[in-house]
Amino acid sequence: MSAEREEEAGSSKGTYLRKAFKTGKKIKEAFVCATALGIYYLYLNGKKVGEDEMAPGWTSYRKHLCYQTYDVTGLLREGGNVLGAMLGAGWYKGLMGLDHKRNNYGTQTALLAQLLIRYEDGSTQTVVTDDSWEGKDSPVVFAEIYDGEIYDARLECPGWCEPGAGKQGWHKTERIPWEKRTLTAQGAGKVSQMDALPAKRVFVTPGGDTVVDFGQNLTGWIQVSAKGRPGDVIHLECFETLDAAGNVYRENLRTAKESVKYIFGEQEAITYHPSFTFLGFRYAKITEFPGEPKPDQFTAKTLHTKMEPTGEVHTSNPLLNQLWHNIVWGMKGNFLDIPTDCPQRDERLGWTGDAQIFCRTACSIMNTDTFFRKWLKDVAADQTPEGGVPHVVPDLLAGSENWTQGTHSAAAWGDAAVINPWNLYLAYGDKEVLKEQYDSMKAWIGFMKNHAVDYIWNYKLQFGDWVALDAEEGSYYGATPNDLTCTAYFAYSTGLFVKIAKVLGRYEDASAYQELYEKIVEKFRKTFFNEDGSMTVQTQTAHIVALYFNLVPEAFRETTVEGLRNLLRKENGHLVTGFVGTPYFCHALSQNGCVREAYDLLLKEDFPSWLYQVKMGATTVWEHWDGLKPDGTMWSADMNSFNHYAYGAVGEWMFRVMAGLETSEKEGGYQHTVIAPRIGGGLTEAGASFRSVYGRVSSHWEVQGERITLTVEIPVNTTAEIRLADAGEILADGGLSFEATQEGPRALTGSGTYVISFLRKQE
Repeated sequence: MSAEREEEAGSSKGTYLRKAFKTGKKIKEAFVCATALGIYYLYLNGKKVGEDEMAPGWTSYRKHLCYQTYDVTGLLREGGNVLGAMLGAGWYKGLMGLDHKRNNYGTQTALLAQLLIRYEDGSTQTVVTDDSWEGKDSPVVFAEIYDGEIYDARLECPGWCEPGAGKQGWHKTERIPWEKRTLTAQGAGKVSQMDALPAKRVFVTPGGDTVVDFGQNLTGWIQVSAKGRPGDVIHLECFETLDAAGNVYRENLRTAKESVKYIFGEQEAITYHPSFTFLGFRYAKITEFPGEPKPDQFTAKTLHTKMEPTGEVHTSNPLLNQLWHNIVWGMKGNFLDIPTDCPQRDERLGWTGDAQIFCRTACSIMNTDTFFRKWLKDVAADQTPEGGVPHVVPDLLAGSENWTQGTHSAAAWGDAAVINPWNLYLAYGDKEVLKEQYDSMKAWIGFMKNHAVDYIWNYKLQFGDWVALDAEEGSYYGATPNDLTCTAYFAYSTGLFVKIAKVLGRYEDASAYQELYEKIVEKFRKTFFNEDGSMTVQTQTAHIVALYFNLVPEAFRETTVEGLRNLLRKENGHLVTGFVGTPYFCHALSQNGCVREAYDLLLKEDFPSWLYQVKMGATTVWEHWDGLKPDGTMWSADMNSFNHYAYGAVGEWMFRVMAGLETSEKEGGYQHTVIAPRIGGGLTEAGASFRSVYGRVSSHWEVQGERITLTVEIPVNTTAEIRLADAGEILADGGLSFEATQEGPRALTGSGTYVISFLRKQE
C-alpha cells in the first residue's frame, strides 16, 4: 500500500502509513513479515520494530525483493494497537545511477506487511496491508541517497503510530500491483548502525567555514544534539577531505549534495540523525547551527551490513597496521547492503569488478557469506539471456542511451559470477553457494565461449587494466591489451569452474570444461608468448596475470618471472598496474621465488604505493594511487574517491602469504589449513587470525636475530599442514614431525597450539 499518488513520481518526500486494530485475548507470540518499495521503518504502538536500517536494501526489485521478519510479541497490547511505517524513496524511486534518472523501478513507495498473532488458546489473527490502511506525509520533506535529507520537525505528528491518534490529514492509501514471486526471505546480512565515533574537533578553516572532523573516513550518519527555537536550522554538508589550503573540498562529490538539514518545530533540545540516506565523509561543514557548535554535540554513526568480524592482521610495522585499518574501513564504508564502489559521490553502484578483486580479502575480514550470497542472486537475476554479466549489479545501466558500447560482460567484472562463489566456498566451506550459483557460472562461461574467436575472447566495452598508471595521458585504460586480459580471465574462470564441478561431483561437466580450459590456455600461450619465452606484451599486468593464472608454459616460467622483475626495476620498484594487475602483483612475485621483491613492493612509501596513501593521512583506501598529491592538490575531481576499497585487495596477500593463513581447496572453510608464512620486509613480527566455522585458526611469527618463532593455532576437528619455506635448522619442533621437502620442512598435524622455532635459511 502506498501513501503516494502517481503524480508524485518526482517527489523525494517521506510518508507515514498506519493501521489500527484490536486484540482481545492473551497473546502467545506474534511475528510480522514486511518489505517495501523504497526504504521503510516499521513501528508498532509507537516503538520501532527491530534494529535494521535502510531496509529492505537494494536488489533487482522486479526480479528479487527481500522481506524481513520480526518477533513483535513484546510490543503488542491487549485491546487497541497500531501498526505503522515510515517510507522514503531510497534506491527504488529516487535519483540513482550514472544517468541520474529517477523511478528506476517504480514511481510510488509502498509497504507490504503481514502481522501474525497467535493466542494462548490456539487461535490466530492476521493483520495485512490492505485498503483499510491510512497514509500521510511525514516530516521528512526530502530524502535521496545522493543528496541527503531534510527533516522539518514542524510537520511532526505526535502519536501517529499509537492508539487514539487523530484522523486529521490522513487519507486512503493506494494499492500497488506487484509480482509476489519476487519475494525472498532475508535472514542475516541486514544493515545496522555499527560504530559510534565522537567528533575529534570543531575548527574554522582558512576560508572561514566551520567544520567538524571525525578523524576517520566512513559511511553512515551524523547524529547531532542541539537546542533551538521554532524555525532554527541545523545544516551539515558532508565531505571527505580538505584541499591544499585546508579548506572544504567537495568537488569530488560531483553532483551529490551529501547534505543534512533539520528544522526545529518548537523550543526544545533534540537529538537527530537522518534515516533515508547514507553519507560518505570524514568532515562536515556546519552551514547553519543554533548557537556555537561543540565537538560533543556530534557523533558519527557508521552504517553497513551486519557481519561478524572474523579476521585480523597485525605486524611490527605501524604503517602496515594502518594499511590494514584502512582496508577494513574501506570495506565497512562500501558493504552497505551491496558492494559499492564508493559511498560519497553520485554513483555508489555495485560494480562487479571491485567486488570480484576484493572478495577474498573481504572474506578474511568479516563473515561475508550472507552478504555476498544475497548480492550473487541479483548477479544471476540480472544476467542477459546469453549469460552476460552486467558491469553493475543491481543493473542500472541496461538500456542507457549513454552506454551504447555495452553495459555488460567485461573481463574481471563479469568474472565475479564465478570467482566470488568460489571464494565464499574457500572461506566458509559451504557447497550450497556453488550449487545456487552453478547455472549462473555456467552461463557466464558459455557467454565468453560463444563470443570468443578461436578462444581469444573480447567483447564490446572492456575496462581492461582500469586506471593503470601505464595508461596513455588522459585515459583510464591501462596499456595491457584487452585480448590478453579478457582471454586470461576466460581461462581463469573456466579453470575455477572445473574445480567447482569436481567439488560438487559433476564430473561430466568437469571433463568438458577441462577440455575447454586447455584449449584457451594453449591459445593464450601461442598468442602472447614469443619463441624465446618473452611475452608479446611488455606490461607488468600482462606478466602478473600470466603467472598468477598459471598460463605460462613451464619452460618459459623463469623468463617470465625475470621479465616481471625487469619491468619492476624499470619503475624503480614501483607498480604501474590497475584493477587487473594490482590484486595479484605480490602473489605473482612470492609464488615465483621473489618474496623479497613482493615485500619491497608492499613497503614502498612514495608514490605510487599503498603506504604512500597511509603517509598522506589516509584512513581508507583511495580510488587513485595519487588521489591526493604531495603538494595537496587533487587528482581529477571527476573520479577521485577517497573511500574505494578495490586496491585494498592486497590485504589478501598480507593474510595468506605474509601471515601464511591458507585454506585447502578440497575441503574449504579451514577444515584443512595450510600454514605457510613467508618472512621478510624487515618485520620483526607478523600474524593473522581467522574465526572459521570450526573455531579460531592463527599464525604468528616473530624474528629474534636469525631465530624465528612460529606459533600456530589449529581448531578442533580440523587438520593442518605447516610449511616452513624460510627455515634452515629446526630448533624446536613443537612436538611435530617435520619432513624435508624441496619447498622446505613440512609437517602434518591435527588441532592444538604449536610453537616452532627455527633458524632462517641462508640464501
